[in-house]
Amino acid sequence: MSTLITNVRELITHERTGEGGIGWAALNDAAIVIEDGRVAWTGPASRAPAADAAVDAAGRAVLPGFVDSHAHLVFAGERGAEFAARMAGLPYSAGGIRTTVVATRAAGDAQLDANLRRLAAEMLAQGITTFECKSGYGLTVADEERSVRLAAQVTPEVTYLGAHVVAPEFAGDVAGYVDLVCGPMLTACAPHARWVDVFCEDGAFGADEARAVLAAGRAAGLRPRVHANQLGYGPGVAVAVEARAASADHCTFLTDADIDALASSGTMATLLPGVEFSTRQPYPDARRLLEAGVAVAIATDCNPGSCFTSSMPFCIALAVRDMHMTTQEAVWAATGGGARALGRDDVGHLGVGARADLIMLDAPSHAYLAYRPGVPQIAAVWQAGLVVGHPPIG
Repeated sequence: MSTLITNVRELITHERTGEGGIGWAALNDAAIVIEDGRVAWTGPASRAPAADAAVDAAGRAVLPGFVDSHAHLVFAGERGAEFAARMAGLPYSAGGIRTTVVATRAAGDAQLDANLRRLAAEMLAQGITTFECKSGYGLTVADEERSVRLAAQVTPEVTYLGAHVVAPEFAGDVAGYVDLVCGPMLTACAPHARWVDVFCEDGAFGADEARAVLAAGRAAGLRPRVHANQLGYGPGVAVAVEARAASADHCTFLTDADIDALASSGTMATLLPGVEFSTRQPYPDARRLLEAGVAVAIATDCNPGSCFTSSMPFCIALAVRDMHMTTQEAVWAATGGGARALGRDDVGHLGVGARADLIMLDAPSHAYLAYRPGVPQIAAVWQAGLVVGHPPIG
C-alpha cells in the first residue's frame, strides 16, 4: 500500500546530515510517497508518481517526526508544590528526585504502566514519534528492573539509570550503592535496556563513580550516555567524552575545555531547555556550541520534577528564543539531532528508505513552531507509514 502526500508547501527531509552542525534539506511545493512503512520518494509535487492513496496537504509543512532522546516517564506521584516553591524563589537541587522515588516504589506495575502509556500517547499527539525512556526512580534491584521492563514495552530506546541519585538506604555509603548499581541491579536491568546513564553532578555521583557505572554498563552490552554539567561546572562532559558516550545531556555550565572536547569527539550535546524554564537556571549557550562545531540535539527531559513537559514544539520555541538557535537549527536538533543522539539512522529524516515517521503542521513552514508558541499545530502524525493522529482535511 502506497500513499502520496502532495501539495506540501515545505517538505523538510534532512537527507544530508553530515558529521557536524546541522544537515538541513528542504523542498518547496513538494510531495512524498510512503510505502510499506518507509519513505519511497520525495520531490516536486508536479513530478510525483501515482500511489494507491493520496492526501492533500493543502499547503501545509511536512517534517520528520520529532526524536526525543531524553525522557523519564516511569514514575508515580507529582511534584507541583515543588515547582511552585521554585517559582517563589527556592533553588532547584537534585534532592527532589527522592520524593518521586518514594511514590514510585509504592506504586503497582499497573499504575506505573498506565502513567507511562499516557505520557507516551501525549508525546505522540505532539509529534514525537521516537522517544528514549529512563529508569531511575526505583533505586532498588526490583524497582529498577520493573522500570526498564515496562519501558521496553513502549520504546526500544530504554536507558538504565540506576545511578540517578544514591538510594536513601545507602546514605553515607556511595561506594556500596555504586557496587549495587554495577552488580545485581545491572544484571537484572541490562536485558531490557539499550543504554546506561549516570547523573554526574554534585549531590549525585562523582567522576570516578560515573566512570565505574559506565564501564560496567558497557561490559554488559549497554551504550553510555551521561547527565552532565546541569547544576554547575564539573567533570560530567569530560567523563562522557572519555567514555565515548553517545550524548552528554544538559550541558548548561561548560568551560572552553568542555566545548573543545565535545567538538573533537563523537559525543552529542543534548540540550534540555524545558529544564531551564522550569528551574530558572541559565539556558545553555547553544550558539557557542554550534559555532565551535558541536553537534546539538534538543529533548524534552519530561519528568515530574525539573521539567514536566512532553511538548517538543515548546522546547523548540525556547531554543530559538532563549538559546539563540535559528529555527532551522532547532528543528534539526529535535529531529536529526535526536536521532543521532540515539545512534539511529532510520528516523529523524525523510530520505528514501527512512522509516515513514512524519508530522504535518497546520502551518506552511517549520518556523511556525517557534513563531506561534503554545498554539497546537500538529495536524497529523504518521508512524511507520500509518496515520496515528487525526488525518488532515485538505
